[in-house]
Amino acid sequence: MTRTWQGLGKVQFSKWQGLGNTYIVVHAEEVPFELTPERVRLLCDRNLGIGSDGIMVIGAPTGENRFPVTIFNLDGSQAEMCGNGVRMVARKLQMEGLLTGDTVVLETLAGEIVPQLGDGYMVTVDMGIARFGGEKLNGFEGDCVEESLHAAGRSFTFTFVDIGNPHAVIQSPWPLELVPLHEVGPVIEEHKTFPRKANVEFVKVLGEHEAKVRVWERGVGETRACGTGATATAVALVRTGQCASPVTVELPGGRLVVEVRPDWRVFMTGPAEEIYHGDLSLEFLDHLE
Repeated sequence: MTRTWQGLGKVQFSKWQGLGNTYIVVHAEEVPFELTPERVRLLCDRNLGIGSDGIMVIGAPTGENRFPVTIFNLDGSQAEMCGNGVRMVARKLQMEGLLTGDTVVLETLAGEIVPQLGDGYMVTVDMGIARFGGEKLNGFEGDCVEESLHAAGRSFTFTFVDIGNPHAVIQSPWPLELVPLHEVGPVIEEHKTFPRKANVEFVKVLGEHEAKVRVWERGVGETRACGTGATATAVALVRTGQCASPVTVELPGGRLVVEVRPDWRVFMTGPAEEIYHGDLSLEFLDHLE
């Protein structure tokens, strides 16, 4: 019997995708309950809930065209940044008439992220300046570029890229379709080298301006696309001289174009599309208690 949530009114949400990477996008004011890890996991469950790779929560505006955003992974943990998700948030705010102009500042745990809305479904995101070391990396002094990582009984060559969240970009020793991603991905994600865990990208270079990648996303698993993963991949390939900017990064869900500037500021362009919007039922809400 539904009792607890009677009288709350509608709990509205929308579901979005960017190259097959899906997110529930909600306004904080429309969520009358705490998003605990257990509730996040249920909402994201593809059989029992809405189904998604995570949740983007938009806070109340802090100024003109400025909004805080909280990002939850599929497992209920929080993420600093999500390249695909911020494109979705930008388009949702535009569709709802909450923006003046075509640029928005999103306040994330990774700092201020600035998407610019383009034609159709396309959004270009100023991803900030990439770094190759720092507090999200153990055991390396200075930049970590084409270093060895021992994990899952193998030695991998990787470049560390911090694009708001940590990434281990690995030159794939296998054809990409044969990478045992579900075997080695979790081991590398939780390797002692990465105190905050890491997203993992296995990469093959296809040409001077093109690469192909599979991503094991921290707190989620393998995804069809990852905006920060594509960004980190392009940055690593430019840094190691394997590609030149701009780099088109091919993921299982489609392609993202990444511009890497000489100061390592990075711009990522790709689509964001609304799949549907709706209301949570009272019956479902009872399962969130």
